[in-house]
Order: sequence, then C-alpha cells, then structure tokens
Amino acid sequence: MRAHQIMTRKLVTVSPDASISEAARLMIDYHVSGLPVVDAAGKLVGIVTERDFLRRHEVGTQRRRPRWLEFVRGPSLQAIDYVREAGRKVHEIMTREVRTVTEETGLADIVDVMEKYHIKRVPVVQGDKLVGIVSRQNFVEAIADLMHDVSDVGSSDALIRRRIVAVLRHNEWTPFGLDVRVKDGVVDIDGFITDENVRRAIVVAAENVTGVTRVNEHLCWVDPMSGVYFPPDADLPQKSV
Repeated sequence: MRAHQIMTRKLVTVSPDASISEAARLMIDYHVSGLPVVDAAGKLVGIVTERDFLRRHEVGTQRRRPRWLEFVRGPSLQAIDYVREAGRKVHEIMTREVRTVTEETGLADIVDVMEKYHIKRVPVVQGDKLVGIVSRQNFVEAIADLMHDVSDVGSSDALIRRRIVAVLRHNEWTPFGLDVRVKDGVVDIDGFITDENVRRAIVVAAENVTGVTRVNEHLCWVDPMSGVYFPPDADLPQKSV
C-alpha cells in the first residue's frame, strides 16, 4: 500500500503569520495534535505540534539551565530557545525542517521515517504543495478497515490449511512437527514448543489466514534442558530471575 491509499486529504492547516493561540484553538476544535503550516500559495513551510507548546513562558515551563551550561551554549542557541518559548506567531515556534513523502511512497517507508525521526505524522506533498498527511491514526484506521469482515466464503478447509502451513514454514521460529487440522474454518494445532512466545506467534499466524474463524492450540511445552514436557493448559514451572 502507498501513502495516497490511507492519507487524510481534508486537512486543517494554519498560516505562518497566525497567532499561536489561533493554532492552539484549531488543534482543540479539530482534535488534532499537529498542524501543517502553509503559506498563501499553498506551499508547505513548516509544521506546528503539541510539542511546540510544552516549553512556554506563559505556563512557566521554559527551560532553566545552569549558568555555566548557558555560557557554553552561547548567545545564538539561547536566542533560539527564547523565540520558541516566547514567540507569538506560528512561524516563530514551528518546525521548519519537515520530513515529507509523496503520494507514491510505500507505507513501510513512511513507518521508517516516523520511527527514525520520532514523529507522529508525515505530510504528503506534490512538488512543494501539500496534498495530504499520514498520521499514526491513519495506520490504525487502515488496519481496522482491512480486518473488517475479512472472511473468504470460497475458502475450503484444505485451502485454509495449506495457507497456514505456508505461513508457518516461512518463519524460522516455527518448530518442527506441528499438526494443523481445519474443519469449518476452525483450526486445531498440535505439537511441541520450547518457548511460550512461540505459542502466541503460532496462534497469531493462524488467526491472520483468510477464512479462519477460530484457533485452538494444543501445544505441549518441553523443557529444553531436561526434556520434561507439560501438556496443554498445565501450570508451567516458574523461571527464576
């Protein structure tokens, strides 16, 4: 999937010359945590987020550093901090270096940008014009839409089983010798595991196969040191920390 398939197109934006109180009110009224800053020509020039309102002199949260550290930082950085903490216009507090993507950027690449730069939203541009925005919420909505009523009427039990086996074989954590049975979309899995995390992964892998309605696992846990095994639903020995 690509950006244009999940992005928000109806955007709430703010002018760089708007007051910060106006920006704050827009965030509150539209229930958003960030606003693209767009000039009169529609060009994206920055972004203002909730983070820009955290260090403000109005509420006494401006940074207070030791004098020796301020001396080391120098007057230039001190001046930058002052403008961000006391500025009255959006262009004075906004982030100017905005990470952007295009409509054709893949979702995996967008996630990489979000994680690398620790941001919650990425503007989508066409040239230098803003055309949309992808936020974490868009990913949540996309997953909800894709998983809604994902049943496959034409899936036979044999086809479902083949899909499950294929998914499990694709992952290195899958143990050998699993027995997978499917009847009317209900999956039963037998076998042996040596790690409880693998149990959960096996169930999730089966649940994500189209046509599966329920997964019942009957996996026996084996102590890799002693070879002692415990049947399904048995109380496993507690590991010492």
